[in-house]
Amino acid sequence: MSHSGAGSQQRQQESEGDAIATTFLASEHQHIRYNPLQDEWVLVSAHRMKRPWQGQVEPSLLKTVPRHDPHNPLCPGATRANGEVNPHYDGTFLFDNDFPSLQPDVPNPGPSDHPLFQAEAARGVCKVLCFHPWSDVTLPLMSVPEIRAVVDMWASVTEELGAQYPWVQIFENKGAMMGSSNPHPHCQVWASSFLPDIAQREERCQRAYQSQHGEPLLMEYGHQELLRKERLVLTSEHWLVLVPFWAVWPFQTLLLPRRHVRRLPELTSAERDDLAFIMKKLLIKYDNLFETSFPYTMGWHGAPTGSEAEAKWDHWQLHAHYYPPLLRSATIRKFMVGYEMLAQAQRELTPEQAAERLRALPEVHYSLGQKDRETAAIA
Repeated sequence: MSHSGAGSQQRQQESEGDAIATTFLASEHQHIRYNPLQDEWVLVSAHRMKRPWQGQVEPSLLKTVPRHDPHNPLCPGATRANGEVNPHYDGTFLFDNDFPSLQPDVPNPGPSDHPLFQAEAARGVCKVLCFHPWSDVTLPLMSVPEIRAVVDMWASVTEELGAQYPWVQIFENKGAMMGSSNPHPHCQVWASSFLPDIAQREERCQRAYQSQHGEPLLMEYGHQELLRKERLVLTSEHWLVLVPFWAVWPFQTLLLPRRHVRRLPELTSAERDDLAFIMKKLLIKYDNLFETSFPYTMGWHGAPTGSEAEAKWDHWQLHAHYYPPLLRSATIRKFMVGYEMLAQAQRELTPEQAAERLRALPEVHYSLGQKDRETAAIA
């Protein structure tokens, strides 16, 4: 027994010695990475991309979407579920969500009778913002001035709802894979009387970093990524797009202003123009990756608003998260199940590999390129 135990110990020591002698390669060796913005870790297991896929394959996307459908409640002139008729808008269109998750006037739950059963009041407003009157376009197919109009509406609605509510969450779910129930280009805006969980974590982490290091976390992070370059996807005069060191989703990106900006309404006219320009570039690259209308959930995070808007929020830096699910192709997605649900997040390809693939993609949309080739062939 003692001899067997000694042999086992020796083999373990030899194995550990081999591991130490082997040069670490992020693309070959699993490891965990820390997300300082949300205080969580992600397991990176890039070698798993070699495994054959025999799981679920998503159905192909609809090739065509009608430009105008009078029965689509988001189209100009259409009648919505509550009987209201949309105006014949020719730009953006903002309206109250007909089925809101948050309403401004609801009673309080009342006091709890036990610390394990706590409930608090939740009030708010939910709105829908249509980006364009046509249903068959998406942001990457819109013009830069049209995207700039969306940016202006984001800033305006943040200012309007932020005057009353401490958190204004702008988010877009693009594609049926991300739960979008309508192909018309649009996003949602939820303003709440409370600070949601992720916002609380980002608040706590950014405040702690500034307290310890004397500068905003995301300002220093953007500076470091500019120096290192390996995770950069796009840069412009006023903005950075990168795959975060701690990214969870396969082709997740983070959109950062170069200047210290706390909230969307603080962006200058030049920064808004540049934002529209770099967003279009990023989303074209996304679509070009698998030559499909790339699904994602995206959203903006800025400093809290409401009655505390004038408090000291200098530790905050405005940013947008893009979380796309596609992993291997237009029909094979990343699933957050099993280990991800019960232990912690896990990803396959490294953030550096994802950034390299995105950087290499053209900045002309694949569908427009095909039309250009056909035109050239006819000529």
